Amino acid sequence: MEFLQTSEFWIGLLKIIWINIILSGDNAVVIALAARSLPTEQQGKAIMFGSGAAVVLRVALTVVAAKLLEVSYLQIVGGLLLLWIGAQLLSEEDEEEGGEPTQSTMGAAIRTILIADLVMSLDNVIGVAAAAKGSMTLLILGLAISIPLVVFGSSMMIKLMTRFPIVVTFGACLIGWVGGETIASDVALREFSAANPWLHYTAATAGALAVLAIGKYFQTKHSASEAPEANA
Repeated sequence: MEFLQTSEFWIGLLKIIWINIILSGDNAVVIALAARSLPTEQQGKAIMFGSGAAVVLRVALTVVAAKLLEVSYLQIVGGLLLLWIGAQLLSEEDEEEGGEPTQSTMGAAIRTILIADLVMSLDNVIGVAAAAKGSMTLLILGLAISIPLVVFGSSMMIKLMTRFPIVVTFGACLIGWVGGETIASDVALREFSAANPWLHYTAATAGALAVLAIGKYFQTKHSASEAPEANA
């Protein structure tokens, strides 16, 4: 346990915690969006299980993240998947504005959290791995300490979404923004992105707008399909 007494260890631990604080904001939004449609008594469990599983996933992902980031078109596929997740989560918004909200299952919520976190963490874990400098103990400890931060952030986001429904729209658009950034960061577009810096923000903006448009389309379609049933 002598490594615990070295300043290098504690500096590395602080770096990892700080990186996770900075990078966990969008993950907290995803977790909150996925868990908000669960029954109230299950939301806490979904946040805890989803956050814990996501951290374990990040530890495993750190080992192969650098290689995965070099696979052409992988981030494009991942970014498109994030756009779909954002649109799906946004499409549930109108179901809470009138009548009984459609309740999801804990398994479905955790699955959504894991898929989104997998895509969003591909590039994030590179910074964490660099701070750990090959120390698996430091990596696991730093990520484990970050779990309460994500849990607290997700719980706060659910309360905000319940009180201010517009936060749901902003949250879904944030997922779309990250999805657009992920697509633009793909290795197949690296040279074009380097020559055209505007692509990054254009793709991110397009991703946010795409989620908003598709999500609202799903909302309209869902409302239209329920109208005849309500009149029957």
